[in-house]
Amino acid sequence: MENPMNLSDRVIIVTGAAQGIGRGVALKAASLGARLALVDINGDGARETAELLGGKADVHVGSVADPAFVQGMVEAVVARHGTINGLFNNAGIIRTAMIHKMSLADWQAVIDVNLSGVFYCLQAVGRHMMERAEAGEVAARRIVNVSSIAGRRGTIGQINYGAAKSGVLGITMSAAREWARFNINVNSVCFGAVETPMTEVIRSPKFIERTMAGIPMGRIAQPAEVAEPCCFLLSDAASYITGQHLNVDGGAQIGF
Repeated sequence: MENPMNLSDRVIIVTGAAQGIGRGVALKAASLGARLALVDINGDGARETAELLGGKADVHVGSVADPAFVQGMVEAVVARHGTINGLFNNAGIIRTAMIHKMSLADWQAVIDVNLSGVFYCLQAVGRHMMERAEAGEVAARRIVNVSSIAGRRGTIGQINYGAAKSGVLGITMSAAREWARFNINVNSVCFGAVETPMTEVIRSPKFIERTMAGIPMGRIAQPAEVAEPCCFLLSDAASYITGQHLNVDGGAQIGF
């Protein structure tokens, strides 16, 4: 029986590929046959991910908050592979502080990467996909943006992160509406607590009890297991799904 999540010969860009969820999605997508372009400001980490893939991935080092870098990266991927079939729009950072103590620099840094960076990547890849569709090319076109349950219910100590992730939901729905006629599916995934470097604080002894109390499944997710629903949305198994937000959170957002 054919695997409905087969990604053979699909060219997929993964941003934030140096660690955590980005690395997990890259490994899973590669196992499903995808050809990958790994993007991260952390070049050593991105190259380490490529090595885990046997060197069968391109590495592009730069910040998604730089629109010139993003455009150049997309053009380089197209020049090498001829097309782009998917984007896992994942790069993100955190800068924590309570609202009344947050500096404007920390506010802007998170907005630049987690919101504007998502837009820059989506726009550049989407333009390419639209051009191919208008030229009559029949191909799968999938974009998966990374949001968070923080974008659906708010958060404490990370108003910048919550605002950005909420904005990603709006970006997702707007792009899905505009681009459905080009066979471009745009969805988001909303993660809860995943064991990555970015969640070290909420997994620390000071906060772990509170974190676990909000997860009905009673455990922290691993990058490998949350990678699977992401690859589902990048595959033909999700061909009739667009503009949706998939909670991958152990039940933390039940009822929302």
